[in-house]
Amino acid sequence: MIDTHTHLYSDQFDEDRTEMIQRALDKGVEKFFLPAIDSETHQKMLLLETEYPGKIFSMMGLHPCSVQPDSWENELQLVHNYLNQRDFVAIGEIGIDLYWDKSTLDIQVKAFEQQIDWAIEKDIPIVIHSRESFDETFEVLERKKHPKLRGIFHCFSGNLEQAKQAIDLQFVLGIGGVVTFKNGKIDQFLNQIPLDKIVLETDSPYLAPVPFRGKRNESSYVELVAGKLVDIYGREFAEIDRITTENANKIFSTLE
Repeated sequence: MIDTHTHLYSDQFDEDRTEMIQRALDKGVEKFFLPAIDSETHQKMLLLETEYPGKIFSMMGLHPCSVQPDSWENELQLVHNYLNQRDFVAIGEIGIDLYWDKSTLDIQVKAFEQQIDWAIEKDIPIVIHSRESFDETFEVLERKKHPKLRGIFHCFSGNLEQAKQAIDLQFVLGIGGVVTFKNGKIDQFLNQIPLDKIVLETDSPYLAPVPFRGKRNESSYVELVAGKLVDIYGREFAEIDRITTENANKIFSTLE
């Protein structure tokens, strides 16, 4: 299994990070992909990557919630500097979040578009954070359409039509704990989405799957997400594991 989206550097893991990662490795999680947030966590994230070579991979990007009027341009410049210093598996997580703050929409769009341009230039995928902003996100993606523009809709929670729209734009769906929620709704139509358009994620320490909902999430719980897909698709666990792992390796170009 591969956890395509996990904040292993989060302060919530400071007491037991090594043990938590080991639990995931013991469950069969082969690789962990770490989305960037902003400059406050870059160093912690990159250090973790050096401690687990070939297992932990960093993205680089500016999270939409960190796009603030007084700092976003400086933060973007830091992202650009990093992208020019070394290779990253993706630019993420980037996008639009209208749940926390609608007033920054204009600059969120500018930051999103700039980072898309860098991803196209570098020919690497993007990982999209889209919360209460599907229409605005699709608007940007349609405007920026390009053969090299591709990636993952992280924590996909839209409807079937939006899922198909994302796939038409060369994106796959990041499926995490929400698929196990009774009110998550995506379990009702997911079997209409081809398995080769799905990747597993946890978004640890957030959005823990049932039966841990409301508690701290961790990467070993990706097994519970895969288990739910067994029910939804009516396939063997080994097949869900194999296909979603291949999908993730292909997107992030980390094939062995």
